[in-house]
Amino acid sequence: MSATPDHTSDRVDPSATTGPDLPAVVGASRRTVLRRAAAAGLLVTPAAGLLNACATGGGDDETEQESGEKSATNPLGVKEDAALEVIIFNGGYGEKYATDVHEKLYKTAFPNAEIKHQATQAVSTVLQPRFTAGDPPEFVNNSGEKFLDFGALVNDNQLQDLTELWDAPSVDDPNTKVRDTVIPGVIEQGMFNTPDGGRKPFVLYYVSTVYGIWYSGKLFKDNGWTVPTTWEQFTALCDQIKAKGITPFGYAGANAAYYMWNVILTQAAKVGGPDVLKNIDNLEPDAWKAEPVIASAKAWAEIGAKYGDKSFEGLKHTDVQLRQNQYKLAFYPSGDWLENEQKKDTPAGFEYQLMPVPSLTAGDKLPAGALRAAAGEGYFVSAKSKNPRGGMEYMRQMLSKAGARGFTETVGAATVVPAGSEGYQFPPGVASSQAALKAAGENVFNMMFDNWYKELDTEARTATNELMFGRASAEQWADRIQKRADAIKSDSSVAKFTR
Repeated sequence: MSATPDHTSDRVDPSATTGPDLPAVVGASRRTVLRRAAAAGLLVTPAAGLLNACATGGGDDETEQESGEKSATNPLGVKEDAALEVIIFNGGYGEKYATDVHEKLYKTAFPNAEIKHQATQAVSTVLQPRFTAGDPPEFVNNSGEKFLDFGALVNDNQLQDLTELWDAPSVDDPNTKVRDTVIPGVIEQGMFNTPDGGRKPFVLYYVSTVYGIWYSGKLFKDNGWTVPTTWEQFTALCDQIKAKGITPFGYAGANAAYYMWNVILTQAAKVGGPDVLKNIDNLEPDAWKAEPVIASAKAWAEIGAKYGDKSFEGLKHTDVQLRQNQYKLAFYPSGDWLENEQKKDTPAGFEYQLMPVPSLTAGDKLPAGALRAAAGEGYFVSAKSKNPRGGMEYMRQMLSKAGARGFTETVGAATVVPAGSEGYQFPPGVASSQAALKAAGENVFNMMFDNWYKELDTEARTATNELMFGRASAEQWADRIQKRADAIKSDSSVAKFTR
């Protein structure tokens, strides 16, 4: 899935709140962490930059759009019988939350509206021709390996400005705006620069995403293994695991190299501090060649060479994840969508658990518990669709207590609506990611280049496979990606973002 992107993704509501089954300290911590992250610029918002990309094509003819009369129950002025087309990325969270929760809520509010639903694992393949032809769907979950370039869509005026949605009254309380029902930083994370020099919210990042390295609690308990926090402990444990005939570490090279460059850059941020990632996001000169990045790439290349399985390069993420469910693989990098994605193949008692990336050196600038967390899974409304008001209303229903709670109960993950998680007992994996986030405190960071520059993400994926499967050195890996970053920076047709 992605934060993105695959998980996304590519994959925060660190604000799962309190209740009888969830300790108060966990909920409070998730809210506090995100507020601090937003204030520190770790929940990223695009700032001034150039937006000159020729994005998606399409004609200049205005689409005749549906609208209705605004009322207390219809604050966005949706035409009650207007059709709505919904496209969902069928990844780690599946599509059931849309068909069984959000679409039902919309139909309850507008029973005469026809909803056309489609799920896909290749969003850009399905939708690029639609945008080019000027016939986009109303609502899109833009995630997975083949996602549409957000910056290009914004530059081509394809995305609906969501300001009216955020200022609308919430479904649950007419005296509370939608913007006041979500955790701090979420609206800002979905803001992009516009061609006229402004900045507006175009994307709803809806899902809590915490990233790390995953293992089976049962496997560790059965073998008496202790979760490592230092590099020395990690490699020593990998030796023990290998001696048991289990592959210590692996990821899927066929479509999930993103999971691995995420680990390398997470490691680099722990070694050198969050500015390492900020420089990469901002396309700073030689950002990929910074010493913390090179040191991290070298360390993980050694893990791949000594403790990986070369056959994994040709496998997809679900294939490698199944190996872990079969206790043939110990450590696997991903976001906390993993548990839900694998629930059909996970044996009873497996007990997913998240481990932060171990400290590389005693001189790391961030502690062992530091990790990446973000509001993930991007959704947008097509500005040139026939019923954009319906698309925004669909989002309003998603952001209701029932919409958020239904999502959480369906996929076992938190949303950016704190009220939706009140009293909910998360499954072991997500509970462990929440605990890890709580323990991280202020040491939470994020990165955004893969959402801003799709070509750079693609280059990083390819280079990372070369690194991890022994065909490139850390320096060659960094040089290849840096060249792509430099080319993007010098290309005036590419929309630029900074944080």
